[in-house]
Amino acid sequence: MQGNFREHAAVLRRLGAEPVEVRLPEHLDGLDGLILPGGESTAITRLMRLYGLDDALRGFDAPIFGTCAGMIVLDRDHLGLADITTRRNAFGRQVHSFEADLDIGHGDEPVRAVFIRAPWIEEAGADVEVLAEVDGHPVLARQGRILVAAFHPELTDDTRIHELFLNQVREMTNVRA
Repeated sequence: MQGNFREHAAVLRRLGAEPVEVRLPEHLDGLDGLILPGGESTAITRLMRLYGLDDALRGFDAPIFGTCAGMIVLDRDHLGLADITTRRNAFGRQVHSFEADLDIGHGDEPVRAVFIRAPWIEEAGADVEVLAEVDGHPVLARQGRILVAAFHPELTDDTRIHELFLNQVREMTNVRA
């Protein structure tokens, strides 16, 4: 609807996935997963409501990955698909945008993360697994089929966060098959 969807599509293509742009509820039919990109959360939620995508997403049962504004849209106060509350622009305004190296565990090299007017997870339910933090604030988390990132993994050459999402899609697809 709005945001960095082209950049996400480019990463998915590099990883061998076939992205489809979703603008209407019927575009969700047959999809194995969905990415809600960064952008402006208020604009995204208004457009989703206007086109009926909000209710369609509540009924969508495949993995969903929300980045930046997409994370906000998935929280308790919006679509309610992730048991989290978020703080918008938590790290500050546009001029306070920054990059940071995130430890995502497993002894891997840190993931370089781009934060642009980024939110953070203010509160997370018991079923939410925090995967990375910045200054003690959760910025990458997973709850079942939902993955959220406060940053923009589509703006770096590191594909590991998208790979994590695609692995969730593959696992869920195998379970449904």
